Amino acid sequence: VQLQASGGGLVRAGESLTLSCAAYGRIYRVNDMGWYRQAPGKHRELVAFITGGGTTNYTDSVKGRFTISRDNAENTVYLQMNGLRPDDTAVYYCNADLILHIGSAYPSYTAWGQGTQVTVSS
Repeated sequence: VQLQASGGGLVRAGESLTLSCAAYGRIYRVNDMGWYRQAPGKHRELVAFITGGGTTNYTDSVKGRFTISRDNAENTVYLQMNGLRPDDTAVYYCNADLILHIGSAYPSYTAWGQGTQVTVSS
């Protein structure tokens, strides 16, 4: 089981990026999915999450600028980031709460992506 993230890069303030993260493996169901970020010298923080039913939640600093969405058929979560600011610079990690299917068992598993760098210049 793995989460594969992509879409990071270097942009100027005010520009946009879209991150994507797909889950692969023996997955029976994907529950909550989310995006976290960690800036240099800071703790990892939750940016946004989306439940299996589509309910979303955002940290205050990104409300109105970022949009999280998901494609359940592709087990993929997206983060559309508009109006990027230098303080959005961080490594972004995707996260998913999974129900796996292994033999006759359905264990829970929390997966993390490898991180993708977002750098916003002023």
